[in-house]
Amino acid sequence: MIDRREFARLVVHRFRGRFSVELGLDVDQRPGDVERWFLAATLFGTRISTAIAMRTYRTLAAGGVCTVPDAGKRSWDDLVVMLDEGGYARYDFRTATRLQHLATVLDAAWGGRVGHLLAECRTRTAIETALDELPGWGTVTVRLFLRELLLDERPAIDERAVAAGVHVGLISSADPAKAAAGIRRAAAAAALDARDLEAALVRLCLRHRRMDGCPGGSGCTLLATRTLQPRRAKTVRRS
Repeated sequence: MIDRREFARLVVHRFRGRFSVELGLDVDQRPGDVERWFLAATLFGTRISTAIAMRTYRTLAAGGVCTVPDAGKRSWDDLVVMLDEGGYARYDFRTATRLQHLATVLDAAWGGRVGHLLAECRTRTAIETALDELPGWGTVTVRLFLRELLLDERPAIDERAVAAGVHVGLISSADPAKAAAGIRRAAAAAALDARDLEAALVRLCLRHRRMDGCPGGSGCTLLATRTLQPRRAKTVRRS
């Protein structure tokens, strides 16, 4: 039987944690990376796979579009080309338009920096409201963006993380407040950042298409115990 602390570590190891960290961003120490994460979160907010959103962000960054204001300085055609290259072909036109609109609104309302929004809005509720009013943003994108930041008040826990946490047995209650506390305790016991554990659980939920028919726990079809153990190297017989 896997120790609960080790199981939490294995969940993060298998599904990875924060999206911003995977993109090489440090939103805790580098304010500029908060601006970059704002662009990435905008891409993640579309109904598209995580892999495509990440690839598209990296394609934009490689092309000099690292932040939303950068997108506002590029032509619509340039953005469409980069979005297509990243795999956003299905949403290229509307996303290029949305990025340029977002850049205009961000510049007019917050001086072109989401950091100004975060600093001026004193409470989590105020921050969520201000973000939700941005073009193309909604509850899912707002919570995704804020979940990865260090805030005095944490955003509401993602219901997908709750479902996955209960499914694999890391938490016992689906009540949002109890679930959030349970994930924090599980992360602390495993010496993990709670943001990484929540993100890993969201990723698990997104990939699990048949959770209802799965035994859950260490027997979860996506997280079976045997699949989490390091594979032994094959012995090569020499003639």
